[in-house]
Amino acid sequence: MNKVFNEDVLLGVDKIEDNSVDLVLTDPPYCLGKDYGNDSDQKSSEEYLNWTYRWIDAVLPKLKKTGSFYIFLSWQYSPEIFVYLKKKLRMINEIIWDRRVPSMGGSTRKFSSVHDNIGFFVKSDDYYFDIDSIRIPYDEETKKARTRSIFVGKKWLEIGYNPKDLWSASRIHAQDPERENHPTQKPIKIIERMIKASCPPNGVVFDPFMGTGTTVVACLANNREYIGFEINKDYHKIIMNRIKKHNSCPTLFQQQIQKSSI
Repeated sequence: MNKVFNEDVLLGVDKIEDNSVDLVLTDPPYCLGKDYGNDSDQKSSEEYLNWTYRWIDAVLPKLKKTGSFYIFLSWQYSPEIFVYLKKKLRMINEIIWDRRVPSMGGSTRKFSSVHDNIGFFVKSDDYYFDIDSIRIPYDEETKKARTRSIFVGKKWLEIGYNPKDLWSASRIHAQDPERENHPTQKPIKIIERMIKASCPPNGVVFDPFMGTGTTVVACLANNREYIGFEINKDYHKIIMNRIKKHNSCPTLFQQQIQKSSI
């Protein structure tokens, strides 16, 4: 594994064996008119949904029986796409990502949209999920308040609590050290949480729309293998450069991950 093809996933997906990946993690175009250097986000609603169903059907056979599927979407199309996916997979969660958009400006004719929808699906009831790897530590004040005898020795008090389905993490700003030249880059910390929870160590993560390669960076930092596609040649170059930077100074990428929080 550990390959990123500069190719349309619909043309190259047969390079990946069926039942060979542990996790599909994908951030496809939202059909909001963003500029990705091509017309992938410029489709009509009907074209977009038909295209989405096509790539989903092409990707799903690659998942192992124990595999999971995460997809970033906007509220505009998540209902239709979630319904389609629920015909093929079991839905575990709808996660809301609060992007921590500052309270300034915004629409005066509706409530401002400040979140993304993330669907978490699995192929079978025998899916891999490591909750302990993503628990959130309690602060010392909370731990001190819970030192009554009924809490002494409780595992959850020491290792932290279960993350909820509302994730609050700032979007990538222009001055952020993670920032690459991409309009919808996702924070490493969010991708890392998905990978640690739903892909076993040394397992394989498949990202059909790599963008700037945040999935790759998170895999490299967490002992997972990766495979995926990025059709835009400029983004593909960014991915290759990020891989080189990680390999030359992995500590730097670990520091970037530790600086962010959810």
